[in-house]
Formats: sequence, C-alpha cells, structure tokens
Amino acid sequence: MATDPKEIVLDLSPFFRLLRDGTCQRLGPAQFVPPSDDDPNAAVRSMDVTVDAETGVSVRIFAPRRRDPPQKLPLVVYIHGGAFCVGSVASPVFHNFISNLVEKANVVAVAVEYRLAPENPLPIPFEDSWTAFQWIASHAADGGGPEPWLNDHADFRRVFVGGESAGATIANDVAIRAGVRGFAGVEIVGLFLVHPFFGGKEEDKLYKSLCPTSSARDDDPRLFPAVDPRIGQMAGRRVVFFVAEKDFLREKGKGYYEGLKKSAWAGEAEIMESEGVGHCFHLFDTTSDKAVAITHRLVELFNTC
Repeated sequence: MATDPKEIVLDLSPFFRLLRDGTCQRLGPAQFVPPSDDDPNAAVRSMDVTVDAETGVSVRIFAPRRRDPPQKLPLVVYIHGGAFCVGSVASPVFHNFISNLVEKANVVAVAVEYRLAPENPLPIPFEDSWTAFQWIASHAADGGGPEPWLNDHADFRRVFVGGESAGATIANDVAIRAGVRGFAGVEIVGLFLVHPFFGGKEEDKLYKSLCPTSSARDDDPRLFPAVDPRIGQMAGRRVVFFVAEKDFLREKGKGYYEGLKKSAWAGEAEIMESEGVGHCFHLFDTTSDKAVAITHRLVELFNTC
C-alpha cells in the first residue's frame, strides 16, 4: 500500500503538524504587524530591510524615536523561536516583545527573518541567521554599511545576541561562528538564551524530523554546543539563561548551562528560573510579574555589561 504523502508524522498542535511529504501544516490564523516608521507618536520605530535578495532573508530593525543629538546605542540581535517551523519578526508576539525591549532598554534591535523549516531544511535557518549577522556586522567597517539606521545609531562595541526557544539555539550558533570568524569593530558582549531548545540524552523527535542526518541528541554541537570543539572561541563575556519550571525544555537548558560552565569558554554564565510557568509564557502573558522580571533582567543586561 502506498504511503499517504499528507500523513501526519509529528503533531505539535495547536501550533503545527509535520507531514510525510516534508511540508508543514501551520495551524491558527497568520497574523502580521507592519513596520512602523511613519507613526510620529510611536515610542519605537521599525523598518524591514532585505539582506539577501536571492534567498529573501531580511531583518526588521527597531530603534527608539529619533533624538537630538543622535546617540550610539547598544545593539541587540534577536532571533525568534517557533521550533524552526513557525513565526516571523512580523508576528505580533515577537514584534511587540522586541518593541517593548527597545523602549525599556533604549537599544537598537535587529530581528532576523530566516526561512522556515521543513520547506527549508535545517541547517538553512542557521545559515540564514549567520548571513544576516554578517550583514549587520558589515556596518561596523570603515565607511559603514548600507543601512543608515545602523550606521548612525548602533554601538558595535556593545552587541548582544539572543532569542527564545529555537531562536536561542540559532543565536548560540551565531555567537560561536562570530567568535571564530571575528569582525573588526564588532564586540559581542553577551548572549541571552530564553527557554532554549537544546539536546539531551534522548533523541529529540522534532529535530530528527527536521534534520535526519543529526543524532538529535547532546552529541550534536548545534543542539549541545558545550561539545563543539570551537566553544572556547565563542563570542561574549556573559551568557544569561532563562528557564521556566513547567517548560518541557527546562532540563535541556539547564544541561547546557552546566556544560558551558565546565567548557573551555572563559566567560560568565548565569541562570534565572521562573516558577510555576511554562515555555515562552512571557510572550503571551506580558504583564505578569514573572514576564516583567524577564524583561527587567534583559534591560539590566543590555545596560550594565
């Protein structure tokens, strides 16, 4: 009997289902927030920029409303989560969270719009994010880069890289590659990994479905970067981990935290745990005390390192 190409091979309702033919059935209505550079009353302005015309990889840049005289502000490179399969920098949860961070911390943020799996198989989301980071870093060179917002307002000696869930996984990979590669005029000061998607002793069925050549365990350097032979070169002086008590990824995040502290990387790692809440709760319950505490810690990180 022939197999049904639309057979569900992994059901992660209410978010998405992976089908046997290598496509993704994304559930729920698609919602998008446009950039807002033309609203004079907005505390934060934003704009979309295409980084690679061939692949369509783009970024959304967020900056506080113009000030005189212009200031150089810390630069936050943000990579959104969504299990590598869903989400966008234009999704309301991500756009609003980043806008709030930019307003509270007085930073410039660049959020990466990478191509989604499984239609774009892993490691494409990793490669797209690396492409975007190299584009961002090009603005630190003499003469600057193509985007005036970054040339005029970003302090490339105070760069922070991070994200949540799968975005944190990708962000950690970017930090390792940036440390190995090196960029003149660019200093990644810190990383923030919110409810990160890392590997453990057991095979991760989602990751295995998206990347069949991976063991999908903690011997894959992308899923457990402590085993990456380049870990000692990872950029950043500090990594802040955020975990949640009821998050199914909690133990894997804590596992990498412990592994990083024992690795050849010479920076400082710290961890903050939110009690009684689950995965990425802060994106959906934004005004709760525990969500506000995460924002407060990020603001503190961006302004004290």
